[in-house]
Amino acid sequence: MVFKLVLDGNLHEIDIVRRRPHLVLRIDGREHEVSGIGSYGDGRQTIEIAGTAIHFARAHAGDRQFLRLDGRSFEAKLLDPRSVEAGGSGQDSVKAPMPGAVISLHKAVRDHVLRGETIVTIESMKLQTALLAPRDGVIAAILRVAGEVFDKDEVIVRLEAPAQVN
Repeated sequence: MVFKLVLDGNLHEIDIVRRRPHLVLRIDGREHEVSGIGSYGDGRQTIEIAGTAIHFARAHAGDRQFLRLDGRSFEAKLLDPRSVEAGGSGQDSVKAPMPGAVISLHKAVRDHVLRGETIVTIESMKLQTALLAPRDGVIAAILRVAGEVFDKDEVIVRLEAPAQVN
């Protein structure tokens, strides 16, 4: 699953490539190995990226993070992928975050859904995940039935605006 992060007003995409033996993140298409995450008191932390130790201070207020690094201050906010700010209002498809199989369908074609409602439950490596409606709309198509398998990023459900329904 790709996360969206706003850092000083700029949108960045972050994807976890792998967790072991070291954390590897893809940030805006470029991979970074992260290790040595730790704290050294009073909100100060250190992280090692590609073998370089980076010291910073972090504080939070609500859903915003404030970072102090190399004499500069930054504000960061992780966006909910279902939110309008993250582009959720224009999303017309629900994609599989990982390869797996459909376990159950909770909605049918032409059903109205609200943002955040469960449409389909999938299973991948014995982990069940609910695929949620990214916005309010109507189910235009469900492209997989219970028991069918799919690949990562494959479209499982398509949505349309309520006004588009005949």
